Formats: sequence, structure tokens, C-alpha cells
Amino acid sequence: MSRCCTLRLAGMIFLAVSAAAQTAHPREHFDHATVIYDWVTNGRGEKLRTFVTRPNASGKMPAIFFVGWLSCDSMESPHPAPDDGFGILLRRLIDESGYATLRMDKPGVGDSQGNCAQADFESEMTGWQAAFDSMTKYDFIDRDRVFVVGLSNGGGFSPLVPHGRPVRGFVSCSSWGRTWYEHMLELERHRLTAANKSPAEVNSSVKAFSEFYELYLVKEMTPGQVLAQHPEWKSLWYDSLDGQYGRPAAFYQQLQALNLGELWQNVAAPVLVVHGASDPIMSQADSEAIAQIVNQAHPGHARYLQIADMTHDFTVRHRFYDPLVPTILAWMKEQLAIGSRERAEH
Repeated sequence: MSRCCTLRLAGMIFLAVSAAAQTAHPREHFDHATVIYDWVTNGRGEKLRTFVTRPNASGKMPAIFFVGWLSCDSMESPHPAPDDGFGILLRRLIDESGYATLRMDKPGVGDSQGNCAQADFESEMTGWQAAFDSMTKYDFIDRDRVFVVGLSNGGGFSPLVPHGRPVRGFVSCSSWGRTWYEHMLELERHRLTAANKSPAEVNSSVKAFSEFYELYLVKEMTPGQVLAQHPEWKSLWYDSLDGQYGRPAAFYQQLQALNLGELWQNVAAPVLVVHGASDPIMSQADSEAIAQIVNQAHPGHARYLQIADMTHDFTVRHRFYDPLVPTILAWMKEQLAIGSRERAEH
């Protein structure tokens, strides 16, 4: 299963492990970088683990800030499996870029305090923003040359993370740029079709889901409250009564309240959008919307890259898509060169 959003059962088991027991997990090692383990504090006063990597070089250097996925899985990846595309992408960008990097674990994940299964989006966002602000602590990070790489859900809201601080560019991978309601209806249609439901059953189920998600996401009812009001939909619902994919209902209601059109149209920095044509979770329309919004407001600022046969977790035929890393790094190098020319001209 992907790290991004479907590890509901694994996430719940993981959260049941005590914080003391979690400190025994393996740590990361890189050939060309050193890991610094640090902390930030979110709006609830919870200490969250951060992972800062410093390349084996001197002087100030560009940095990559990673904004993670939906599920309650650690961004620490000591030994990713061959089909763990998220873990492999993280490790390779850290080890091959020559840039400093920073990641954060959500509340209750890894060494972080709190409970991921109870954390809503707004409280999680205070952690991402605190982690981004913490880059000022490290004298080897060039704050004028920071890239934000958003993965899955994180790629949709990533412009909120710097909250006004300058960014050299955004990379949005396997992400979404419309409303969460639209995303979920398309996801449900894909899920039902993949389950070999008849076209008639798919159509009638999507009609019901359109009303279900209106009450759940827009009217801010829990799934349990919706089903109590509409017991005829009980056979449709496949998750908990108080949330979905291991996160509380409020998390998704707050995602729905976001205006990603406004958010991305205000992004003046360059943007690279990466989408896999075989992604069963985030559709082409989900990802393509980001590039369309940016280019409508700032023509030519966004580049959309669709990769044939690549899935949500950057794999093709269950193996990581190797050209993805040099592609992203080449784009970053290009943006740094443009930024250097712009500074020289001024």
C-alpha cells in the first residue's frame, strides 16, 4: 500500500505503539549527507521531530523542504523497499542533490508527540509552518534558494507552508489542485470501476456519494451522522464513522474549505507538476489543475510533466521510476540559474 493515504489499518496500529517504543526504530544514513535530528513545536504545543540533512560540503547551499502525504507514516526512510517510491524519492533527492533538506513527522508519528489520528489539518499546518521557519537556525541553508517539494496531499496545499517567506520554486508530485469534494467523487468512480462494478451501479453509487460528500465535507457532518440520516447509504461506506483513511472528519472538511485556486494563482515562483498517467488516486485533472491555475495567472511559470505508466507512488511495474530524480534536479538547477541571472541584472 502507498504511504500517501490508504494505510488506515497500519496507521492505527502504528499510533498504538508508545512513544518510548518508537525510539528504537532504525535511523537513516546517507553517503553524501549527515542527518541532524531536531524539534519544532506546533500550535498545540506538541514537539514534532524534524530531519535536517546537510551535504558533506561547506558554505551556504540551496535547500529542499519536503511537505508530506496524508497518512500517518514517518518521513524517515532508512530502508525503503524497491516499490516504496516515496521513500526512494526522498532518499535519492537527499543524497544526490547536494542540497540541504528538511522534513517533519506529524503528531504521534515516529518520535513526535501527539496523535495523528486526532490531528486536524489546521493543527498539522502549524507544524509544517514551524518546521519551515526553523530553517533560519541553520547557517548552511541559503534561504534565498529554497525549493518546496509537496508529495501527494502535501503537493496541493504546499504554498501555505512558507506563509509569505520567499521560495525559489515548488514541485508538486502526485497531487491535487481542485476541491477535495471533486477529488473524492473522481476517486470513488475510479475505485468502483476498478472493483468491476457494472456501469449502472457505478453511476448510481456516484450519485449517492455526491450527496454523501456534500453532507460530510461541506455541511461538516461526520460519516456516522450522515449514515444515521441516510441509512440507505450504509452499504456504500467503507471507512470509520468519525473519519476516513485514519484521519478525523475535520481534517477533510478543512481541506474542502481551502481555495486552491486562490492559493496557486498567488504563487509567482516557478512550479513543476509531476503526475503519473497510471495514478489511481490523484487523477490527471487533479494534478493538471495546479499548472493551469499558475499559468493562467503567471503565463509560463508552471511546467506539467505526465509520465506514462507511472503510478501514484512513482513506480512503473512495481519499480521506482529512476528518471524522475534527475528530471526534478535538472529543473531545480535551471531555476537556480535563472535566479542567479535575475539577481545579477538587479
